[in-house]
Amino acid sequence: MAKERIGGFAPTFGISPATAANLMRIEAVRQTIGTLPINPRVLASLRETARLFSTHYSTMIEGNRLTQEQVGRVISAEQHFAGRERDEAEVKGYYAALDEVERLTERQGAVSEATIQKLHALVMAGGKTRVRPTPYRDGQNVIRDSRSSGIVYMPPEAKDVPTLMKEFVGWINIKDDLPVPIRAGIAHYQFATIHPYYDGNGRTARLLTTLILHLGGYGLKGLYALEEYYARGLKDYYEALTIGPSHNYYMGRASADITRWVSYFIDGMAVSFQKVKEQAQAESTRGAIDQSRLLRTLDARQRKVLALFRDSREISAKEIGTLFGFQPRTAALLCQRWVESNFLIPTSMARKTRRYRLADQYEAMIEGRLN
Repeated sequence: MAKERIGGFAPTFGISPATAANLMRIEAVRQTIGTLPINPRVLASLRETARLFSTHYSTMIEGNRLTQEQVGRVISAEQHFAGRERDEAEVKGYYAALDEVERLTERQGAVSEATIQKLHALVMAGGKTRVRPTPYRDGQNVIRDSRSSGIVYMPPEAKDVPTLMKEFVGWINIKDDLPVPIRAGIAHYQFATIHPYYDGNGRTARLLTTLILHLGGYGLKGLYALEEYYARGLKDYYEALTIGPSHNYYMGRASADITRWVSYFIDGMAVSFQKVKEQAQAESTRGAIDQSRLLRTLDARQRKVLALFRDSREISAKEIGTLFGFQPRTAALLCQRWVESNFLIPTSMARKTRRYRLADQYEAMIEGRLN
């Protein structure tokens, strides 16, 4: 049995033969995906699909009523669903937070309390991208069974949360021999244990897990959605998280044996990674070229706008504005910045019909002409 000391936490866990085998499966898939050639256009499409899956399933876990197709329409601003405003705000918030995870991964910085607080703020902001980091809760919260109203879990008192979070974040950034997948799984469990907010803890925990995996080299080109695994077996997800002799944090939760959770989490990673491997291998047989290095030079919005060039060599500023829900002036300014950074080339600058094409290297990438 291994024991991790994380400030006020001291959970123990064991690695079963099945979990050890799954860790090897995860590592094998990681190595395979890193060498598979995938067409950049297909790669961008698969990434976007994974992001929409993550958004749909993570919010569905919390009771969101939008279907997977409806989530896509909300994110693309194609359709508004009357009476589902709260659901729409939730999916927009989660999608925006995934954008932040991608930006943080590109910077390769350490996870900080401000990082977590911003992810939570984005989750709760309904799609707004300018947010202030959310302070931790200032009172007690209790998790109850929705049917019986009985107490499922009582987190630590608010006065202890700042210290616990500081120690928790310090542990996340420790460089030791603990495998990244296990560290990410324990982080998910510990964040849920602290429960630092009144609402949005589950979504933030899942985002933090993804961030830790991506920063640790287990991003798999952004092609997987662990949230789908959780949502498709929701009962198992909650049972795996419900560990300890008591529902009270101070009566066993902090020092519980979390072997069952670690096994569940690693199994979910193995299942999700295997699915990506099969999908990527199918795409790679088409003989396409992987230009992921060039793709990594683009920010999240630039990668998303590549989809507009699938069917048209030129697009308008208006189309870009519609994609992101921007006003015409904002879209025009964004296009101008992209021209200055050599991402776009203007083909028509008439005020009402400004049109652009991709710079040569990105156009070649889309068409699979780069060597």
